[in-house]
This record gives sequence, structure tokens and C-alpha cells, in this order.
Amino acid sequence: MLGNRRYCYPLTITDFASRYLLTCEALATTQERFAFTAFDRTFKEFGLPQIIRTDNGVPFASPTALYRLSKLAVWWLRLGIQLERIQPGHPQQNGRHERMHRTLKAEATKPAAANVLQQQARFDAFVARYNHERPHQALDMKVPADLYARSTRIYRGLEDVTYPFADATFTVTHCGRICFHGRKINLSHVFAGQNVGITQVGDHVWLVTFMHYDLGYFDDEAGRVEPIENPFSSKVLPMCSE
Repeated sequence: MLGNRRYCYPLTITDFASRYLLTCEALATTQERFAFTAFDRTFKEFGLPQIIRTDNGVPFASPTALYRLSKLAVWWLRLGIQLERIQPGHPQQNGRHERMHRTLKAEATKPAAANVLQQQARFDAFVARYNHERPHQALDMKVPADLYARSTRIYRGLEDVTYPFADATFTVTHCGRICFHGRKINLSHVFAGQNVGITQVGDHVWLVTFMHYDLGYFDDEAGRVEPIENPFSSKVLPMCSE
């Protein structure tokens, strides 16, 4: 809580290998549209990662959506970024990032600034100090800037998704449905505007695919896609002692 009694939600992004703090954005909400802007700016400046590791909270996951995906996570998948979620209740699986959070809170939030603009100025100063001045024991007392290298994957926006081996391609409606031969099949709102492939795999049974991920099946009677084994389930990651 800031001095003006409003809440600030820091969105932080770090490089796993070097601990370089890419982004520390002071947001007034956890709504996805603000996170989209922050990640878009980060990707343009630093390139695209191969993998993003997150917890299971908003805006990285959606508790009521198919496979707990969020629109932000679907966008990452479209960009060719793999999702790596920690297990719920195990923040130590993202220990390097959480250790940075502890330092961030101690040095930039106590006491909190009067408003979001002043708090962002504190975050900006912390990012510069953390990356270029503060040595890390785990880095042999080097600073993150000594080891960080920008991603070679250039952010160029989204490429079209096609399904040459599917029977048909459908665009998911704004409300998260597939209009299939006059029927409305519920999928998930997080796929709104996305193309999915539909393939018949049995008598009156169809498989729904997004990119190379099989999402589930529907039949002549079901009005919704029935999920199968979760391709985006939490990964069992090694415990971190930090």
C-alpha cells in the first residue's frame, strides 16, 4: 500500500541464468491488459525467452479457464515461449526470483512511496543498482550485468497459425466458443480470436488442437470440449535452497 492508500503491484521479470532484473513495473492492478503492455515492452528491448517460469496466480494463470491458462499465457504460446509453472504453494521452486523480491521489498518499498510515480522512480533506481552495482555471492561476487546477454530471439509479433493436417480450422468466438456446423461448442474465453484445428478421430468425435497442443474432444452430444491430460500442468522443479 502506497502513501496515498492505493495498492501497487510490482510486475517483475528476471533472467534465470544471470539474475539480471529486466523489468520492475509499478502497476495499479493485476489485470492482464497492463501485463501485456509490460511484457511487450520487455520483449522489444530484450528479445524473447525460450521459457517463462511463473507461479499460478493472476495474470499468469486463470483459475476458471481451461487448463488454468490465461490470455497472457496463450499469447506467450503464440510467440513460441514455453510455459513452466511452479507447483502451487512451492515458491522455493522459483527461488532466485523470490530472493530478488526479498531484496526489492527491503530496499525499495519500506516505507512505500507516496504514489505510483514516485514508487516507479524507486524501482528504476533499484533496477540500476541491482544489475550494475550489487554483487551476488552466487555469481562469484559479480553483478548481473557482467553475465547477462540479450536473447537472440527477436520479437517480431505473432505469426499466423495454420493447421494443414486438420480437417478444418475455426476461429474461437469472443465468448470462447467454436461455431461448428451450426452448433456452439464451449472451449474457453482465453482462446478468443485464436485459430484452432478440428480433426475427426472417431464416429462423431472430434479433436481440438491449438498450435501443437491437443486441448480435448467433443462429440455430437457434448456442447463443450472435454479436456484431456493437461499439457500445461505445473512442472516438478528441483528445490532451491535460497
